[in-house]
Amino acid sequence: MARDWRDERIAKLEGENAELRVQLKDALRRIRELETRLNQSSSNSNQPPSKDSPDQRRNRPKRPPSTRKRGAQPGHEAHQQELVDPDKVTRFVDCFPDECEECAAKLRRSCDPKPGRRQVVEMPEIVPDVTEFVMHAVECDDCGHRTRGKPPLGTPESMFGPRLLAFVGLVTGAYKLSRRDAVAFLNEVFSIRVSLGALSNAEARVSRAVEPAVQDAQRFVEAQPFKHVDATPWANRGEARTLWTISTTLVTVFAIVADGTRDKLRGLFQRIRGKLISDRGSVFGFWRMSLRQICWAHLIRKFAGFDERGGPGSQIAHQLRGTTELMFERWHFVRDGTMTRAAFRRWMEPVRERIEKLLERGVALRVKGFSGSCADILKHREALWTFVDHPGIDPTNNLAERDLRPFVLWRHRSFGSQSARGELYAANIMTVVHTLRKQKRPVFEYLFHACANSLLGAPPPSLLPGTP
Repeated sequence: MARDWRDERIAKLEGENAELRVQLKDALRRIRELETRLNQSSSNSNQPPSKDSPDQRRNRPKRPPSTRKRGAQPGHEAHQQELVDPDKVTRFVDCFPDECEECAAKLRRSCDPKPGRRQVVEMPEIVPDVTEFVMHAVECDDCGHRTRGKPPLGTPESMFGPRLLAFVGLVTGAYKLSRRDAVAFLNEVFSIRVSLGALSNAEARVSRAVEPAVQDAQRFVEAQPFKHVDATPWANRGEARTLWTISTTLVTVFAIVADGTRDKLRGLFQRIRGKLISDRGSVFGFWRMSLRQICWAHLIRKFAGFDERGGPGSQIAHQLRGTTELMFERWHFVRDGTMTRAAFRRWMEPVRERIEKLLERGVALRVKGFSGSCADILKHREALWTFVDHPGIDPTNNLAERDLRPFVLWRHRSFGSQSARGELYAANIMTVVHTLRKQKRPVFEYLFHACANSLLGAPPPSLLPGTP
């Protein structure tokens, strides 16, 4: 009986011990996950630099101090404030000395063939230019019908003229003032009083004015041989949306859709043409792998995360990270013109083989998280090296990420949009602003002509490169 009691006690303790071991294993796994999440930064994940903690910012690798002095370097061309052309000067004031600064003798006035020039620029007094159309009704002598006069063709139906519409698009789209700030700015600087509703209606008119040009830009980027694609969350009245950008060197198009699924993304493309630079998102599965380039900036951050996490797989991750960083060094030589593409292609042959073998070793380890990531990268093997074999393709998706950044800041400030009309305005105005700035074209001038043309029923100026 005593032995049976002890056996039961041992069996119970062994059961409790096994249960505690399972709980400990789960707790340690959870601790590692939380530590990994806590240690995430912009250098080892897709987290933006703005979310790095103060400690992480302090611990970023610092560049060695430069031996050069601050400011312009020897041989640097001086950049000084340029004088306005004489034909654009409002008035000239001749300044003659009255007496010699050496002997105080009286001086006669004579024009200097090479006078000194100083220009003072002042803001003009800003007074609203208000036109009131007085529409008279005139009675017909023959039939007695009264016919009321109408404003000339091209007269806006609202109080906003084309320049004022363009200014609204400029301050809310290019400079991202909130609507309330824009209303206050118009009142304080221009003495123009408008309501929030009127300003919102003005944004809608600007959006309609530029929409044909935005659609042309959409067709243009679709036809380009290389395009960068990226996305970020958006919200409409708190409901989740996805903001997509399709970026090329000189044209960028934005679109806000209901979700980030493959079907929604595919709907942004009428035709599958050219090579796509993106991350490894499954939503890009409709694009043939041989026509893609996977972003290596994402991959190197992934390798850095596994390297810093430690544990199984960290040694392989460290080797992947180091090899990839070396690859980027050589790529910068190609980009700067100090290494030929043919030489780079030869240099990359053993590097490609080494990286793929390291990934295969990572899969064989069967480490949760790490091995799965290595397997997924190998699934995109055909899209890893497109930049090596095809000139003009960059190994990173930094172009699209940079284009998205201002929109992310807009989202943080405004919490997205409040209507479908607001979504369309945000996508259209940012398409216009980003594209014009890439082409170094003035935004306000473009918006003015687009709004003026819209009042006459004419199309807006083109956003495509090489157009005035």
